[in-house]
Amino acid sequence: MKLIIKNTLILLIITLVAGLALAAVHDVTEKPIEKAQDDAKLAAYRKVFPEADSFGELDADTSAYKPEDSVKLGEVKTALDKDKNVIGWVMTLTSPKGYGGDIKIAIGVKSNGTLNAMTVLEMSETAGLGAKCTSEEYQSQFSGIRAVKINYTKKGEPDEDEIEAISGATYTTKATVQAVNAGLKLAYDHLMEGGSAK
Repeated sequence: MKLIIKNTLILLIITLVAGLALAAVHDVTEKPIEKAQDDAKLAAYRKVFPEADSFGELDADTSAYKPEDSVKLGEVKTALDKDKNVIGWVMTLTSPKGYGGDIKIAIGVKSNGTLNAMTVLEMSETAGLGAKCTSEEYQSQFSGIRAVKINYTKKGEPDEDEIEAISGATYTTKATVQAVNAGLKLAYDHLMEGGSAK
């Protein structure tokens, strides 16, 4: 009986010390991790809206917005010039329909509805095929398109509202286009007319 009590106390002390150590490590690492995440987010926003001086909180209500094609809307911020005027929006969106699963992107949309830029933040697509969605060649096709909806073509020579699909990676192309279109729909339906662009 004494041995059981002794072993129980030892286990209790070890568990307590381990718990305190983990709590201390968490407290030490929490702020640097949050800062690294915030820095990465800001870098993505600057990439899709380099003209912006800063990024502010959104003053439009987007709670009623439900993206199509299972796309998930992440964060939405206003892009501001040096005088704090709204010049557009930046947002993150995730499509679950990539060949390898989720594809998370960031886009910038100017206040006139022009797609400023798109960048892929996270993906698990096939190397040499779908992973080409992270290439500058693919992503740059989205810049400057002014349309409520973007399409893709496999035939080359895309129209003004189209991008050229990644060869051999239709799922990846479709997923990125769906995510971009979800962001454009948000901008056109909720921001340009009824939100921050007033």
